[in-house]
Amino acid sequence: MRAEIIKLLRKHAHEFVSGEEMCRCFGISRTAIWKHIQLLRQEGFDIEAYSRKGYRLLGEPDCLFPENVAAGLVTKVFGNQIDYHDQINSTNERAKQLARQGALHGTIVIAEEQLQGKGRLGRFWYSPSGTGIWLSMILRPKILPFEAPKLTLLAGVAAARTIQQVAHLTPEIKWPNDILLKGKKVSGILTEMSAEMDAINFVVVGIGINVNLLPEHFGPELEDIATSLAIQKGEKISRVQLLQCFLLEIEALYEEFLHNGFEDILAEWKQWTNLLGRRVKITMLSHEFFATIVDIADSGALVVEREDGERQHVVSGEVSLDINA
Repeated sequence: MRAEIIKLLRKHAHEFVSGEEMCRCFGISRTAIWKHIQLLRQEGFDIEAYSRKGYRLLGEPDCLFPENVAAGLVTKVFGNQIDYHDQINSTNERAKQLARQGALHGTIVIAEEQLQGKGRLGRFWYSPSGTGIWLSMILRPKILPFEAPKLTLLAGVAAARTIQQVAHLTPEIKWPNDILLKGKKVSGILTEMSAEMDAINFVVVGIGINVNLLPEHFGPELEDIATSLAIQKGEKISRVQLLQCFLLEIEALYEEFLHNGFEDILAEWKQWTNLLGRRVKITMLSHEFFATIVDIADSGALVVEREDGERQHVVSGEVSLDINA
């Protein structure tokens, strides 16, 4: 009911909507309308009220309520179904649960706060309340399992485009899943898959974007490696607008991938990175080595040239610049 009330007030932006009209629209009493208005105010909606005039919406909180995200969202499928949480352990874990239960392609799980946010290699992703985009998306692509890593690169391009369009900042992509601003991580992507030998059941693409975190959010253990859009921009960024833009961008890239292939997307990914031709340290589960990044393969693997001249495809691992290079 509150979502319907907000929808009506948005429709009559800058105008008063009488209590009588609301009662007629929703079939409830004036007292019930008033109670819903009070709850909306507690959620951060700025609603003006005058006797004989009614109610007028003056401002909205930057909260990722489904009704806020849906208002103005112009995607075809992505975000049509929204599973919203004020607080959750992990959006990726919730998305996998929903996917196993048959949730539709394009369903998103969004949270204001994650208590056990997941990064790659079992790492923790810091996700304080009301400050970022903590999102997981359910995809059911008709591609072979070996092509799934391309979705991580695709999501990286969508995130880079979004940050540039909404925050007017120029990020860099670090293979395979990090988005950087001035060398510090502002976003990370975690892709998880359920598949059989020759078919994908579902893919969950999780993304965290540090939007309005402040320096005090990070603390000494993160301040040298992480940042936020607000810190780099010097002002707060609308999380709703950022999320809407990201959903539109990733949907467009996903459709391009399915219909036209990955070539153009990979070419754009390379334009967003500064790693090509750089000497790096690659850390794998059992060992580490130095190499020069030569290219990104069509599969999404990193093509490197080792110090002995041998070329190798790296499909997983951590990449860091060689500070002595």
